[in-house]
Amino acid sequence: MFQTTRRVAVMALACGAAAAFAQSGGEIRIAHVYSKTGPLEAYGKQTQVGLMMGLQYATGGTMMVGGKKIVVIEKDDQGKPDLGKSLLAAAYADDKADLAIGPTSSGVALAMLPVAEEYQKILLVEPAVADSITGDKWNKYIFRTGRNSSQDAISNAVALDKAGTTIATLAQDYAFGRDGVKAFKDAVKTAKIVHEEYLPTSTTDFTAGAQRLIDKLKDQPGRKVIFIIWAGAGNPFKIADLDLKRYGIEIATGGNILPAMASYKNFPGMEGATYYYFGIPKNPVNEAMVAQHYTQFKSPPDFFTAGGFSSAMAVVTALKKTNGDAKAATLIKTMEGMSFETPKGTMTFRKEDHQAMQSMYHFKIKVDPAFAWGVPELVREIKPSEMNVPIRNKK
Repeated sequence: MFQTTRRVAVMALACGAAAAFAQSGGEIRIAHVYSKTGPLEAYGKQTQVGLMMGLQYATGGTMMVGGKKIVVIEKDDQGKPDLGKSLLAAAYADDKADLAIGPTSSGVALAMLPVAEEYQKILLVEPAVADSITGDKWNKYIFRTGRNSSQDAISNAVALDKAGTTIATLAQDYAFGRDGVKAFKDAVKTAKIVHEEYLPTSTTDFTAGAQRLIDKLKDQPGRKVIFIIWAGAGNPFKIADLDLKRYGIEIATGGNILPAMASYKNFPGMEGATYYYFGIPKNPVNEAMVAQHYTQFKSPPDFFTAGGFSSAMAVVTALKKTNGDAKAATLIKTMEGMSFETPKGTMTFRKEDHQAMQSMYHFKIKVDPAFAWGVPELVREIKPSEMNVPIRNKK
């Protein structure tokens, strides 16, 4: 009798504790919608690794904030806008995600923005780049830790925008490429831009496009540069096979993932600006991420690993400030103007459009036989205060 009564009491306590846990919202559910497969798979997987590594680091290995367990729900958008849109809706409605992170593709991100507004929940964009995400397509539920096209463009203009320079651009024919070129053109004040070449994202033969670029540049005086904005499959650096040196034409581009930068070894001295390279930032967060990545994968962290890590740092910083309250209204109030530490140093969410203001890095490529890629040597850090990044939203 006593044992039975005791068992009933224990069960009642357990049920009561479970009910209290459920009522208090004992989990913080984060949907990560990204290109686990598809054209941008390499970028997506790096982001996922960085996100999980960053959550572990930011929570001291506990995966807990404010007494609540962080649960990450993975969704593969395959780089397809319609799929990304439906997966985000399902994450908010069916999986009861408190907030979401992602996606990889700018096209997918633009399809997802209205979903965040419809469900009135945060979407932290990482790493999709298109300016319009925090521009005319933006809504108040959107934050972004990833850099935008303007930040890429303005930093690259530092290297290229000089008197006597003539530039033609080569980019992919979708939001990332077109927004990137527009922002680059807006940022260039001194050099002359004579041609914009847009090619399909699936391009493998660059001959025709390269010939058009050469025709526009070959008779120009002074320094002549083809500035490349490219992501994913295809190797636009094949245009060098058309003997650009004969016409005195240089190639310039921003940073990229390490495998893509293998082709940079063919262009020692090439200039540009990058979002991240593991050997450049000097701060405790970057040191911790690099060390952990070497321990776990026997290799350095890459471009988008840092982005995923940064998104984790932003989320946990905000949740610590709210003591685990993941309601959108609370998070928006907390995150607007919030500064947080990342592998790139301090970032700050701009209040007007929730874009993370951050440093970029002007580099020159050095060939080092110890590395399989062209090494971007730091020329100088370009601070957020040096970049007049336009506020493009209309809201």
